[in-house]
Amino acid sequence: MSEPSIFFEDVNEKQGTFHRRIFLMGGLTALGIFALQGQLALLQLVQGGKYKKLSAANQFNFRILPPPRGQILDRNGNVIAGNRPSFRVLLIRNEIEDLDQTLDQISYVLPQTEANRRRIVRDVSQSQRFVPTVVASDLSWEDFSRVNLYASEIPGVQAVMDEIRVYHYGGAFAHVVGYVSKVSEKDVKAEGENPDSLLLHPSFRIGKQGVEKAFEKQLRGVAGAQKIEVNARGNIVAEDPNGTKPPTPGEDITLTLDAEIQARALEVFEQDSGSAVMLDIHTGEILCMTSAPAFDPNLFVSGISSKAYRLLADYERLPLLDKAIGSTFAPGSTFKMNTALALLAAGVTAEERVHCPGSYRFGNRTFYCHKKSGHGSVDMRHALKYSCDVYFYHMCNRAGVDRIHDTAHKLGLGELFDLEIAGEKKGLVPTTEWKRTYFDGSSRLRPKDPKWHPGETLSVAIGQGYTNVSALQLAVYTARIANGGKAVTPHLIKKIGAVDKNVVFKPIDIPAEHLQVVREGMYMVSNDADGTAYRNSQLNLGDIKLCGKTGTAQVHSYDNAKTRKASIWKFKDHGLFVCYAPADNPKYALAVVLEHGVGGAAFAAPKAREIMKVALLKDPAMQARIVRPVPVEDAAAAAAGPVPDIVDVPNPDPTIPPAD
Repeated sequence: MSEPSIFFEDVNEKQGTFHRRIFLMGGLTALGIFALQGQLALLQLVQGGKYKKLSAANQFNFRILPPPRGQILDRNGNVIAGNRPSFRVLLIRNEIEDLDQTLDQISYVLPQTEANRRRIVRDVSQSQRFVPTVVASDLSWEDFSRVNLYASEIPGVQAVMDEIRVYHYGGAFAHVVGYVSKVSEKDVKAEGENPDSLLLHPSFRIGKQGVEKAFEKQLRGVAGAQKIEVNARGNIVAEDPNGTKPPTPGEDITLTLDAEIQARALEVFEQDSGSAVMLDIHTGEILCMTSAPAFDPNLFVSGISSKAYRLLADYERLPLLDKAIGSTFAPGSTFKMNTALALLAAGVTAEERVHCPGSYRFGNRTFYCHKKSGHGSVDMRHALKYSCDVYFYHMCNRAGVDRIHDTAHKLGLGELFDLEIAGEKKGLVPTTEWKRTYFDGSSRLRPKDPKWHPGETLSVAIGQGYTNVSALQLAVYTARIANGGKAVTPHLIKKIGAVDKNVVFKPIDIPAEHLQVVREGMYMVSNDADGTAYRNSQLNLGDIKLCGKTGTAQVHSYDNAKTRKASIWKFKDHGLFVCYAPADNPKYALAVVLEHGVGGAAFAAPKAREIMKVALLKDPAMQARIVRPVPVEDAAAAAAGPVPDIVDVPNPDPTIPPAD
């Protein structure tokens, strides 16, 4: 039997193992503490600013404060487009736990909410977290007070007072000033990659047309911000007045338009369709630019119903279209001053006479004058006075269509002007080169006929054929004739903020004596007893006289319309009248286009007369003239009694041009 072994432990070895374990654990602990300290240092020292901002962002929010939109004023400081208080109810999405329950509570206080429930739910789902959603807007004071009383008891509901756009003159400035409306997705995309956050605010409205759209950035202003403190659930617990940045209001825009003239122009059109443009012939300032019928832009601010919009869009007289710059028409006999100036430039003298028997044979076709019995022997001035078509038929090819075009270009016809608002159409005064390139046979509408035929010049000479111009161009054309040959260009903006707009004009290359001939013809039109516009051109303002020119433009084939004065509105001729006053010292030029108005003398001229009278009566210099005693010769003419009306007898021959 073996003896048991005896082992002895080394105390020093056991103590060494213990020390190594302690050292290893201490090192790991120290390393952990060092890493923790390093991370804490990183968070506090290096990234402290970042997390401080994140913490503040969770604690504080900023509400957008929309700025007051700049006002649009007329030349005399009258507010055309301004702002008025509006009461509305908003929903804050991140403060609502149960949307249906919240809407039920609001409906109890504001019953009309139920009718808009689907729209509200859609808007809430599409809006960003902190962007409010409009429940109801433009509330009455009674409704607003009732909601405001209970708003604090309904989470996420705010009853606020805001501003809404208001147009004080209704439809008078609808087309030129335009309107604002809700922001669309297209509007946001148009702002680029970083759209203004203001576009997301429910009360913000963006310019959609006219001056409101063209000067959107200036009128908009800069949004402010209100600093608020929220809890972990996003509910407001306090406001920080020191952290609030006030909004910067938009700039005011002062127009050259005169509110009284503009309103009167719309009034004289009544239910008729057309446009009127008045200029200061020396400065180019547009005093009136009216399109009729108009629409009330206030309908679009809060959102127009689809039914109401369709009524406007489908009406045959097109109230949504700006006819002053966005429509072009054959100018009819108002174009004859241009043809006369082209003839003078070609060497024709004003005294050369043409016999008008009532028709003119050219090639294998007979062209008729509007007066079937003819005007007899007429010179250039009398051809304008009587609006004799045969005179211009006989003479026009001595100038040629290209010279007629060049003269029209100098006078502003067929040209675009930088009005800074969209929608202007250029129109057309044809040339031989235009026909060569346009009628190239590329389509059914462009048959192969590139050659200009002399017979086509006859139509152009009396403002028909391919020729079409706008009411604005006719006003510029008249102004350049009246001011003695200064290339005045129209403008709408008088002042942006406190900055005035000044324009300098160059002379046009037309001899003063040539312009004097057509001015004398225009004087005879309105002031000779047998002039085409005599009975409707008398201002009855002392010794102030008006010079004008009538025009009636064919719209539809007389064969198809059956008669020149068709019973169907859209087949009737357009009536036009251009004029300036005073005759002896011109200051204002005016063009009136009456769509399907049958005749310029009978229907367009009376409207022009009434518009012109407002401008003259407002002018201090004209007022002084009006109260002066009437000259002896004029008093004698008045004592002789009124001149019998000139009766326009319609010609049954459908090939006869429209009468003026």
